Amino acid sequence: MDDDAGTPGPARPGPERSEPARPAPAPAEPRQAWAGLPWPVRTAVTWSTCLLVVAAGLWLLGKVAVLLAPLAVALAGTLFLTALLDPVLVRLRRLRVPAALAALLTVLLLLGVLVGAGVLVWDLTASQFGELSQQLDEGLQRSREFVTSTLPVSDQQLDRLIEQIRQGLSGSAPDPVAGARKAAEVAGAILLGLVLLFFLLKDGRSMWHWVLRRLTGPRREVTAAAGRAGWQTLGAYSRGTMIIAAIDATGIGLALVVLRVPLALPLALITFLGGFVPIIGATVAGAVAVLVALAANGPTTALLTLAAVIAVQQIEGNLLEPLVMRRQVQLHPAVILVVVTAGTLVAGVAGAFVSVPIAAVLWRVLDTVQRCRSGEAARTAENAR
Repeated sequence: MDDDAGTPGPARPGPERSEPARPAPAPAEPRQAWAGLPWPVRTAVTWSTCLLVVAAGLWLLGKVAVLLAPLAVALAGTLFLTALLDPVLVRLRRLRVPAALAALLTVLLLLGVLVGAGVLVWDLTASQFGELSQQLDEGLQRSREFVTSTLPVSDQQLDRLIEQIRQGLSGSAPDPVAGARKAAEVAGAILLGLVLLFFLLKDGRSMWHWVLRRLTGPRREVTAAAGRAGWQTLGAYSRGTMIIAAIDATGIGLALVVLRVPLALPLALITFLGGFVPIIGATVAGAVAVLVALAANGPTTALLTLAAVIAVQQIEGNLLEPLVMRRQVQLHPAVILVVVTAGTLVAGVAGAFVSVPIAAVLWRVLDTVQRCRSGEAARTAENAR
């Protein structure tokens, strides 16, 4: 046995153990970086991002609305008329009239009222247009004499201004081809609106129930409540606006008849139609009535007409509108002006008519959804206790 057997030999070289590498310092997490910013910066970034998203959405919506303006206006007008005529349909259905026949009779009633009013206005006022032309010439001459004698304006300066206005109007005259295309679009939109009106009156409720059946859980309740609130708002707005416009037209029309202003009935009809455009429509209709009174009967009658228009509009704005509309349409006048202007820029006169009811319905729907979610959150917190 070897003497060195029991002694330990030299250690065999083994694999060298390297020390573990130290991890590199981790970069700051986004949440930590965000939390490290001052709160005014975080607030400004958040609101700026939200505003950019909203502005991009509105811009995209506006582009789509401009491209599909006839269709969008036809849909909005059809919904407006459907809400206006829904009580007639309900009464016909209570008399056990079939749905299709009730919808058809309602549409025919609307057409009969519109065509009948147009024919009546034409028959009663066609003979006054010739007299009005002569009265307008005399009224314009009196207005010219009044302007040159009262204001520091000479006849030559007034003639130059009239010529510039005339050239501007002739230069901005519409292209016949574009006018024909526009007329075709309007006719197509009216025909489409009548067809859609029939189907919405006939199958509108079943369509809505079909949509609700596709939803489950709390979403169905919220959607049903929002839809019901929006429809009630649209119906209240349409019927209230029609009542207020009819009262305005009656009051101003009676004043024009008493003052012996020509074309009182067409001016009353213009006032009625202008009542569907809040604030701007009544102002424009009153201005037209005052101008006709000035041209036909002189400054005294024009001032009396202006006083009558202001009185009727004050009674309507301070008494009738709060009484008829109540709390169904809660929009600030500044919001109404912005909405009407936007609707006019997008779709002209038709856009001015339908912009306010669309805004009122959207506001009521959003308010109802927020209330439902707040109530649901409160119930959840109460159950958790």
